[in-house]
Amino acid sequence: MLPNKRIFSFATAFCAGFICLLVLGFVSPGFPRERGPRVEVVCPSPPIPVTLDKRQVLVYELHVTNFDSAPLTLKRFEVFANEESSGALSTLADATLSAAMTRVGEAMMISGGAAKNARVIEPGGRSIIFVWIELQPDRAVPTTLKHRMVFSAAADSAKDATLEDFQVSLSQDSVPTLAPPFNGGTWLAGNGPANNSDHRRTIMAIDGHIYSPERFAIDWVKVGPNGDSRHDGATRNENWWGWGEPVLAVADGEITEVVDGIPDNTPRVLPPVTLDNIAGNHVILQIASNRFVTYAHLQNGSIRVRPHDRVHRGDVIALLGNSGNTTGAHLHLQVTDRNSVLQSQGVPFVFASFTYLGPGSEYELDKHGSVPWVNSIPAGDGVIQFEPLKKSWTSPAGYGKPRPCYLSGRSLYSFKGFYRSAGSVWVRTDLSPRWSFVGFPLYPRLTPWAAFLRGFAASEWSGVNM
Repeated sequence: MLPNKRIFSFATAFCAGFICLLVLGFVSPGFPRERGPRVEVVCPSPPIPVTLDKRQVLVYELHVTNFDSAPLTLKRFEVFANEESSGALSTLADATLSAAMTRVGEAMMISGGAAKNARVIEPGGRSIIFVWIELQPDRAVPTTLKHRMVFSAAADSAKDATLEDFQVSLSQDSVPTLAPPFNGGTWLAGNGPANNSDHRRTIMAIDGHIYSPERFAIDWVKVGPNGDSRHDGATRNENWWGWGEPVLAVADGEITEVVDGIPDNTPRVLPPVTLDNIAGNHVILQIASNRFVTYAHLQNGSIRVRPHDRVHRGDVIALLGNSGNTTGAHLHLQVTDRNSVLQSQGVPFVFASFTYLGPGSEYELDKHGSVPWVNSIPAGDGVIQFEPLKKSWTSPAGYGKPRPCYLSGRSLYSFKGFYRSAGSVWVRTDLSPRWSFVGFPLYPRLTPWAAFLRGFAASEWSGVNM
């Protein structure tokens, strides 16, 4: 049966009117909202608040894609705490905004300076805003951020289009507290946490996805007694103060990846770099369900752990080297959310304590600051000092330190240190400066060390190389 003509005519008229509204927009006074700029904004990794000295820092990126047919210029960028109606947490414009932006497809690193006209986004183009907000010490950390972006079209620069209230929720993930990766010493936090570091600006596209694994990465370079990273020239690895430095586990965890056998480079000579050798000899340590620590550029043949080994904070993992994408001996250390050097997102971390000696560009051996920092991430390109690790004992109630053991009538109680690696125990005593394997805690041998091993197993002591 044919439909009622009146109903059919009404339906046709309604559809035509609705399509007209979609094409022409809502022009009725009851629908005053303007379309706004034709852009897509994406935040790939929500910020996790982290402490830098005494301030909370919010670090994240916004990817802005231009869907218009004309170039758009980002004129002004503001960030607000969602709970407040006034008072921007950060405002960027002109040169400061250009310095915080880069275009996809151009050099992603900042070492060459900001790209010319970085605020101009071509049709179909994408730019990235690197956001770094330091909150005042007395300011509470917001739960959500809202953003206001003011754009102008090149064809009509007098007329602005504003994107209001683009929201980003803060991540509630906790920030791990790490032990130092070295047994004391003075170190430069090269390319460390800062909004203009090469690590911060490195974004990788792999297998159809983008990643920022180095968002908070640090290149640790040892500073020697001459106030420099090397001595007697820079052409030999042995001339770098950090070369061969024992690298320690920064937390208890499980080894998930080990790559060894890549030759160490000649200093200042960079070999061909691929996805397979970019990290050189490296180890990944899982310290939580979604937290992985990468140790990269390790010395060839020095790695002491294997996949699935359980390690404890302070265990020696390897020696500092010069393998992979590097031109000088250093340790690249990063924390990520996945078990991958490259295909993961970098996440923040803090160290329980260290002494901040000032910016590396201003550091002098006999003239520098000395400020204790607690539960903080290091400042990028700052010089810091880690205290030497000390023996730590943890015993259940009723169980104390090990009783004296004897070998040839001599007491072995005066040991200088011990460490546990992959379930085995190594001890250094006053009898010998070298480390000696003494057995497994769960299966102590019937040796003069038996009592010590039984005590070790029962009380779950943990120790480090002294």
